[in-house]
Amino acid sequence: METGEKIVNRYTEKPVKTKNGFAMLALILLLLLGSIAAAVCGPVFVSSFNTGLAVAMVVLGVLVFIFDLFLMAGLKILNPNEALVFTLFGKYHGTLKGDGYFWVNPFCEGINPGGAPTTVTINGNTSVNLGAKKISLKTMTLNNEKQTVNDERGNPIVIGTIVIWRIVDTTKAVFNVQNYRTFLGTQCDSATRNIARMYPYDLMDDDDQGEKTLRGSSQEIAEMMKKDLQERVSMAGLEILEVRITHLSYAPEIAAAMLQRQQAEAVVAARKKIVEGAVGMVEMALDQLGKDQVVELDEERKAAMVSNLLVVLCGNKDAQPIVNSGSIY
Repeated sequence: METGEKIVNRYTEKPVKTKNGFAMLALILLLLLGSIAAAVCGPVFVSSFNTGLAVAMVVLGVLVFIFDLFLMAGLKILNPNEALVFTLFGKYHGTLKGDGYFWVNPFCEGINPGGAPTTVTINGNTSVNLGAKKISLKTMTLNNEKQTVNDERGNPIVIGTIVIWRIVDTTKAVFNVQNYRTFLGTQCDSATRNIARMYPYDLMDDDDQGEKTLRGSSQEIAEMMKKDLQERVSMAGLEILEVRITHLSYAPEIAAAMLQRQQAEAVVAARKKIVEGAVGMVEMALDQLGKDQVVELDEERKAAMVSNLLVVLCGNKDAQPIVNSGSIY
């Protein structure tokens, strides 16, 4: 009995046997003309002396015409960066890559789970898109919708990502998963949640300033998401080229509270700068008064002067001075 890993990896990508499409098209056209000539023109010339031969030519012409239509089903056109994965009677037959005009076994069937049928409604008319059999090998973008996850502290945050990816192994993409596009989207959600819960959204005052955060280390976090996602989708033959964080914010239910905390931190930081500047100005004023000997102040008067200057310099509003026309004592 095969193990799960062997079952997943038992298909190896191999090229399918093809013939030149233009040569086969010429042969098909030649057979088409011959079948028409045999079925239409043949009986005209031979019916007069051999009725049986005339009937045989008609039957032969019809059979060649049907066989010719069967051969036409093997003609395939591939554009650059496209591939076709073929199965023959339920078994993997090969992969066709490279742009050009080809002919393959008409019994082969192209398979592409990522090109699932979709229903489109335009102006009230419903049409069904049967999905393309061709697999695109181009670099593609997955716009992962915003989702609410919890960071390391349990705070709900809203995060959105973009994944740049491509298919590198068509057999794994087709046979190992049900639908590689759906599989990639699901694994992207899982990788985003897994990495986001390992780090806080932002640092608090008492946190280690060297700690990584979702907001301050977005590039490093995106690289971790890329690595984690690549490990998850390797079994589907996908390569993750880049992961970018396009949206990051607190969830609405706690956004107001976090905004107040950020505003409080900004006010405290601003006050700290104001106090530091005011103390420096007071020291400078006292030193200058003592150096120039403008006035001699005892310790009590210096304390009063310091208090008054700090009130003036640190206040939110302009001070209303009171002029003392008498003696300072």
